[in-house]
Amino acid sequence: MAQRHLDPTDPRSRPVGPAPTGDALAGYLRAQATEFLRALRLHRETGSGAGGSEGSADAARALRRSARRISASLHTFQSLLDTDWCEGMRPELAWVSGTLAMEHAYTARLERLLSALHRLSGSTAFPAQTGGAAAPAKAGGPAHPTSAPERGNLTVGAAKAGALLDRQLNLARTRAHSTALQALGSSRFHAIADKVAVLASEVPLTKSAGTTDLRPLATAAEGRLTDAVAALPLVTAGNPYNAAALVHGLSPDTVPHPQDAPWHQVRLLLRLHRYAREALRGEPNGNAVVDLRLLSAGQALNRHRDASEAAAAAAQAARTPRIAPATAYALGVLHADQRHEVEGARFAFQQCWQKATVSTS
Repeated sequence: MAQRHLDPTDPRSRPVGPAPTGDALAGYLRAQATEFLRALRLHRETGSGAGGSEGSADAARALRRSARRISASLHTFQSLLDTDWCEGMRPELAWVSGTLAMEHAYTARLERLLSALHRLSGSTAFPAQTGGAAAPAKAGGPAHPTSAPERGNLTVGAAKAGALLDRQLNLARTRAHSTALQALGSSRFHAIADKVAVLASEVPLTKSAGTTDLRPLATAAEGRLTDAVAALPLVTAGNPYNAAALVHGLSPDTVPHPQDAPWHQVRLLLRLHRYAREALRGEPNGNAVVDLRLLSAGQALNRHRDASEAAAAAAQAARTPRIAPATAYALGVLHADQRHEVEGARFAFQQCWQKATVSTS
């Protein structure tokens, strides 16, 4: 279905007709459960061994997508669903989505860091990608690592930094691939799939859900997002090159930057808000109406997450014992570069959000 980009201030972008109730929620959940089962069937048909095709990667992404939407709906509209069932399903769906996401995350992180090394070195040797951005991970088949760039035009330190990152992240990717395969074959996953199969035909609504308006619950989700955005340092983020993202850059602490956590939380709340809007409209895959504000804001926060995790990977590699000073220096420059990317993503989000706030005030 073709996407339509509508202004969120346009009355046409708001649901019309009778208030959506628990019946609309049930339809949305059934549709997502059906998508989950369809993706699972595709995964089994395309294979999970050495001969796994590109379809297996598509199936893994579809499984993650539907699992996220079901879990988000259980969170936002929990008061309309059986409490015990919700509390049992949500962590299991989060486990499925998180486990299947890791292989792709390591593949994309390695590509991001190797690309940055070449950009910082002034090299043009990094080959053009044939499949878009990051090479898709194949949770259903062995994900082939992204072709590493030729390192002949890099300094010795940058080349060795790239080789170190290649080894560490490909090892992590391989382990994530094995973990995903084990998860998909586990009794735990089969139990989840059985419950999703039941959900495709029977949604455990409360007795009053059929006459309860979904909009107040969706509005509450939007309110949590708005409150979380208000707590962000948007004034600082509105100034480019403010260096806030580099604070504590030399800290010996190996935990993720605490300043990133509120931005990651906003990213999750934005996703909950977006999926709640889909449920109100009865759009199983969000294909009918795309709010440009939410789309742009989500893309900025995705870049923030990716750059933050890439910077952490560079810092972790720099802690490898007995590496040469030139290698450590290259990794330090790479870490700073990705923290600047974090800052740039915050600026992009601030610009997007502030414009939307002005347009709706």
